Amino acid sequence: MAKKKKVDSNTIAVNRKARHEYHIEETIEAGVVLAGWEVKSLRAGKCQLTDTYILIKDQEAWLLGSHITPLNTASTHVVADPTRTRKLLMHRKEIAKLLGQINQKGFTCVPLSLYWKGNKVKCQLAVVKGKQLHDKRASDKDRDWNRQKGRIMRENTKQG
Repeated sequence: MAKKKKVDSNTIAVNRKARHEYHIEETIEAGVVLAGWEVKSLRAGKCQLTDTYILIKDQEAWLLGSHITPLNTASTHVVADPTRTRKLLMHRKEIAKLLGQINQKGFTCVPLSLYWKGNKVKCQLAVVKGKQLHDKRASDKDRDWNRQKGRIMRENTKQG
């Protein structure tokens, strides 16, 4: 059985789909309230952020739709719910500012990544606006061109 390589980065999970689907207007950092088995699963890298979003209710921010797979060895005495709603830790002023931005037409809030900051788990949130189909095509074209440009530059430096 092949072991997974340990990544030196502090990043636990990245929501790649969010960068493709949305224009990112502003990013914010928030803490996440977790149970013990969830922390152990995150240390093992068992987290997924696709189709995850942020809900603000009663002046509190919540992370909905994130999936943390429980480890078989970690949670023997606890009934683990992998998709439970998790509370985000933010100051009231930050939540009020975020709520004001979300209430504008076309804006929403999605998590971009989960990462370690010391021994705490942080979530990078973004206030985003949805991309149209032609915007997605343009960003794909730009990404492909940058990739091709990098190849050309590497080939020229090897020859010269």
